[in-house]
Amino acid sequence: MKIAVTGATGLIGRALVDRLLAEGREVVVVTRDPGRFAGGRRPGVAACGWDETPESMAARGIEAWVHLAGEPIAGKRWTKAQKEAIRRSRVETTRRVVEWIERSGGEGTVLVNASAVGFYGTSDTATFDEESPGGGDFLASVVAKWEGAARRAEEFGARVVLARFGVVLGREGGALPRMALPYRMGVGGPIGTGRQWISWIHLDDAVGLIVRALDAPVGGPLNVTSPHPVTMDEFGRTLGRVLGRPHRLRVPAAALRMIFGEGADVLLRGQRVLPKRALEWGYSFQYPHLEGALRAIFG
Repeated sequence: MKIAVTGATGLIGRALVDRLLAEGREVVVVTRDPGRFAGGRRPGVAACGWDETPESMAARGIEAWVHLAGEPIAGKRWTKAQKEAIRRSRVETTRRVVEWIERSGGEGTVLVNASAVGFYGTSDTATFDEESPGGGDFLASVVAKWEGAARRAEEFGARVVLARFGVVLGREGGALPRMALPYRMGVGGPIGTGRQWISWIHLDDAVGLIVRALDAPVGGPLNVTSPHPVTMDEFGRTLGRVLGRPHRLRVPAAALRMIFGEGADVLLRGQRVLPKRALEWGYSFQYPHLEGALRAIFG
């Protein structure tokens, strides 16, 4: 199977490309910097730019797509311009991928499209799975548009999987290094009330579920989360225990709102999301529990 990957230089994309190459699959990376992969710098990987024409992309014979590219959601203040950048980068790049799929014929093509558990909105008490309705906040509305753009590929006979990612934990990127830094400095503690849920997953399981989605005859939403979400307070206590550091200095909500504005909601509000479909598939999580995942990451 020849698989195209966008966002291949990110935390998930790098690990996914490694996994696909190890399994002997052909990989085409779609990137703003094709030269980074040119000249055999990454054996087994072909590269092309986002300006590739539909005709030349169709000639590549791509059988499956994993679309991971987009503006990061967390870590920046949600100004009006930033919110528009989030929406545009997620929705418009997805439309571009779907256009390539349409011009390639579409029938039998697989699209695993990155999405987010932000689809469900936030709650301290509710539990969500793939059958739960969407929320009504900014992030939920963006995810709904993003997924709608991806599902258009179904009109051309493609099988579309909407991979709703929780917080992906890895050592070399994503949220975890920033979350671990205060603990390493001895000033870690709960964020906000600490009662908000964090639906997390180890990087290896995130990649494992993507690969399973490529190969299994499934479509629709797929929660890419561990079966055991935790509260932010429990997450911090476990992280402190693994790092041998205290968990005591609370980060006040007001301070985060001053820095990130509305974007602070990503940290201050959460959702308890369960991977119902993955469990129905019989997927065996390598790291179902947080402490085991963190100890594997930090050695």
